[in-house]
Amino acid sequence: MTHYADVVKIYTRDGDDGTTGLYFGGRVAKSSDQIEVNGAVDEAQAALGAARSLSEPDAPLNDLLVTLERDLWVLMAEVATSSANRHKLTANKSLVTSAMVVRLEERIDALSEEIEMPKEFVVPGENRLSASLDVARTVVRRAERIAVSYPLEDSFVVAYLNRLSDLVWTMARYAEGSHHRTTRVHD
Repeated sequence: MTHYADVVKIYTRDGDDGTTGLYFGGRVAKSSDQIEVNGAVDEAQAALGAARSLSEPDAPLNDLLVTLERDLWVLMAEVATSSANRHKLTANKSLVTSAMVVRLEERIDALSEEIEMPKEFVVPGENRLSASLDVARTVVRRAERIAVSYPLEDSFVVAYLNRLSDLVWTMARYAEGSHHRTTRVHD
C-alpha cells in the first residue's frame, strides 16, 4: 500500500515566478529563446510519439521512432544548458554529435532505397500513420525554425533538426504503403 507521503509530487512550485531550471543548474525565464526551442522540440517529440502509437510495435518504423524520441532528449539537454556549463555536456547523452546527424542521413538513404520517391507534391493523408508522420514533420520543421534563432556555438542542433524533418518526411512516404515500396524494409 502506497502512503500519501511516499507519492512523488510532479509539481515543485519553482516555476510559479515565470522561470524554469536549466540542466546543470541556473534558471531562465520561461519565455526565453532557449526555452522556446525546447518547447518546440518537446512538441516534436510528442508528435513523433503520436505517430509511433499508430505503428506496429515490432515494425522498423516503431523502433526508429523510439530512437528519434530518445535523441530529442539529448538535443533538449544541450539546449537547456547554459553556455557556462556547455563543457559538462556528454556526447550522445546531453550533446548532439555529428555522428547523430550522419545516422539520420543513413536512415534517410536506407528508407529511400526501399520506396519510389514521389515525383510531385504529396497530399498527406494516405493513412493515419503517414498523416501523423507528416504532422510530426511540420512540428520538427517549426522547431528547427525556432532553433535557428537561438544559435549555439559549435552545435549540431539545427543540423539534427533539419535532417530529422527530412527523415520523418521519408518515413511518411514509406508508411503510405506498398504503392511507394520497391522492396521490403529489413533491418
